[in-house]
Amino acid sequence: MGFFDRFTKGKKETLDKGLEKTKENIFSKITRAVAGKSKVDDEVLDELEEILVTSDVGVETTLKVIDRIEERVARDKYVGTDELTAILRDEIVNLLTENNSEDLAEFTVPEDNKPYVIMVVGVNGVGKTTTIGKLAHQFKQKGLSVYLGAADTFRAAAVEQLDVWGRRVDVPVVKQKMGADPASVAFDAVNSAKAHNADVVIIDTAGRLHNKVNLMNELTKIKNVMGKIVPDAPHEVLLVLDGSTGQNAFEQAKQFTAATEVTALAITKLDGTAKGGVVIGISDQFRIPVKYIGLGEGMDDLQVFRRKEFVDSLFGG
Repeated sequence: MGFFDRFTKGKKETLDKGLEKTKENIFSKITRAVAGKSKVDDEVLDELEEILVTSDVGVETTLKVIDRIEERVARDKYVGTDELTAILRDEIVNLLTENNSEDLAEFTVPEDNKPYVIMVVGVNGVGKTTTIGKLAHQFKQKGLSVYLGAADTFRAAAVEQLDVWGRRVDVPVVKQKMGADPASVAFDAVNSAKAHNADVVIIDTAGRLHNKVNLMNELTKIKNVMGKIVPDAPHEVLLVLDGSTGQNAFEQAKQFTAATEVTALAITKLDGTAKGGVVIGISDQFRIPVKYIGLGEGMDDLQVFRRKEFVDSLFGG
C-alpha cells in the first residue's frame, strides 16, 4: 500500500470513527422500525421520519427526504426493508448535491490576488479558534505561508488561545491589546500578510450574538477595512457551528447568515455526538456549502467535507 492509499484510508477511518455515535443511533432505530416487516409501508415511513427528526436532521429536511422515499416506493411498487438504508443514503446524497454541497476542489491561492483572506465567525465555545489553528496547520502542510489575526479583542482568553495555536503551528499572530478595535486588528493582519507576500490570512472575530445589529455593523466594518488592502477581501466568510448542539446550531446559522454574508460552513465536534444529522439539515436549510467537518481533537481531524463519503459513513456503504 502506497503513502496516498494509507493517507486516504486513515482519513476514512477518522470519518467512520467520528460519525460512529450518530450511525449507531440511526441504525439501531431503523433496525427496530423494520423488525418483522418485509416491505416499506406507511408505518415504517412514519418511524423513519421520527428517527431523522430526533437525529437533528430537522423537520423540513426530514419531510423532503420522506417525500422522496415515498415517491421511490410508489414508483417501484415494492421496496423491501432491506433496501431502505440504500435508498435513504441515495436520496440524502442527491439532496446535498442539489443544496450547493458539491465536493470542493483542492484549495489553491490565486497568485494575482494574495493573500487569500478568510474571516471566521461563530459564537464562543463552538471550536472557532481551534478550527482556525487546524486550518493554519493544514495550509502549512501544503507549503502555504499563513498569518492569523486576533480580532476577537473582547475576550483576553480568545487572543491568548489564538496565540497558543500560532506558536503550536508556527505561524505569526497579529494582535493588539484587549478591547482594541477589531477592524484595526484585521487591517494590521491583512496588511502584514500582504507585506510579507503570505498566501493566506485567517481572521478570528468575536462571537457575540446578544445584539444582531452591533454584530452586523462590526463584521461589516472588518470586511470594509480588509477590502481596502486586498480587493474582494474577505474571499471567504467561514461560519463555525458546534454539531453537538443540534437544533441550537440551526439558530446560530440563522443569526449569522442574517448578520453577514456567510459563504462556507465548518461543523465541529461531530465525534462526540449522536446528532451528526445536523450537517444534512443545515446544508439543506441554508444552501451554504459545508466545507469542513470536525471529527476529533487531532491536528488532522478537521476534514474537507465530501458529501458521498460522509453519507456512506453515516448510513453504511
